[in-house]
Amino acid sequence: MRVEPAPLRECPLCGLFQSVPGLARGTTARCVRCHAPLAHGRTDPQGRALALATTALLLFALAASEPFMQLDLRGQGSQTTLFAGPEALRDNGMWELAIVVLATTTLAPLLKLAALLWVLIGLRLRHRPPFLAAAFRLVEHLTPWAMVEVFMLGVFVAYTKLSDLAPVHVGIAVYALGGIMLAMAGADAAIDHATVWADIQRHQKPYPQGHAARIGCDACGYVSRQPHVCPRCGATLHHRKRDSLVRTWCLLIAAAILYIPANLLPVTTVIQLGRGSPDTILSGVEELAAAGQWPLAALVFVASITVPVLKLVGLATLLVTTQLGMRGRLAERSRLYRIVDAVGRWSMIDVFMISILTALVRMGQFASITPGPGVICFCAVVILTMLASHSFDPRLMWDAATKSSTRVAA
Repeated sequence: MRVEPAPLRECPLCGLFQSVPGLARGTTARCVRCHAPLAHGRTDPQGRALALATTALLLFALAASEPFMQLDLRGQGSQTTLFAGPEALRDNGMWELAIVVLATTTLAPLLKLAALLWVLIGLRLRHRPPFLAAAFRLVEHLTPWAMVEVFMLGVFVAYTKLSDLAPVHVGIAVYALGGIMLAMAGADAAIDHATVWADIQRHQKPYPQGHAARIGCDACGYVSRQPHVCPRCGATLHHRKRDSLVRTWCLLIAAAILYIPANLLPVTTVIQLGRGSPDTILSGVEELAAAGQWPLAALVFVASITVPVLKLVGLATLLVTTQLGMRGRLAERSRLYRIVDAVGRWSMIDVFMISILTALVRMGQFASITPGPGVICFCAVVILTMLASHSFDPRLMWDAATKSSTRVAA
């Protein structure tokens, strides 16, 4: 029996329930209250994504097996692979950082691609494999943590810094990684999540749903009458994220505390001919600017200093205004949340750059670059602010404003 997609959709930013009609190609449905995008009309929403995801997965095999970068310094060569960065961090006693780099640059992208292919191929089979809904939920969860494009920017910054030290040769793995970045971005842009969820739903047991339903699933967007578990994807249902404000405050305060040593402690120590000099994040930006590399200095400054401050101040503003029940500029505050949630991952540029530098420049007292304690604190700031933005429920802003209006009217 064919089950049509749910006519209702809860806006993830303001919580308004509204009907989302079928869309023509290239069009977007937006929330009538906060103007957040709710759905997109795609051209070939599954076929293109399947082709691009397959391409990315094949390129991963090439990137993992071919040389990544090579540094030639006065007759001494240092060649690395895609996994050399995490290995170098582990050898320097920073196994926590090695796990983060490996997970965000390799494991999360691979798992995301594998889960996406499982779903898109499974939907084309006559006898569909199990766990399609769980696999597509995994794709949604892994997307913010699959940072291939951020890693590529880190590669670019590392290449620019190393080119002043010695000749740097880019290996086939870097070009393959660039292809992976483009293919994954193309797959994300091509896929229509609503269409995929509707196809998954068609072969499930029918279940009731209608305009009286008022619980929206955060994972698949389905609006149901079920009080606890989404009947379409199996995710646990909550009217709002549990303990959202408390968890966000805790994560935000921890990130703010760690932001101080992240900027004061050295993130790297550069040793040349037995002499070493530690560098902080800001001194690294100053070095790039002093070398005349202003665009690169601006990029690192924005990603490593401006973005973390924006996230800390932005999330604190959202929390305070929500708890005070402020009614003004709700649409603008929702837009601020979307910006804060989107930009946080780009601060990992410095962490990835340091992992590459550590792996390439390992020539003892002659020349070496070792990571400092500041990079661990900085990486923790990035992860904590990402978790804080994910734990904050922007619908609470609108709920608090509505309650405030009700009290004023009374």
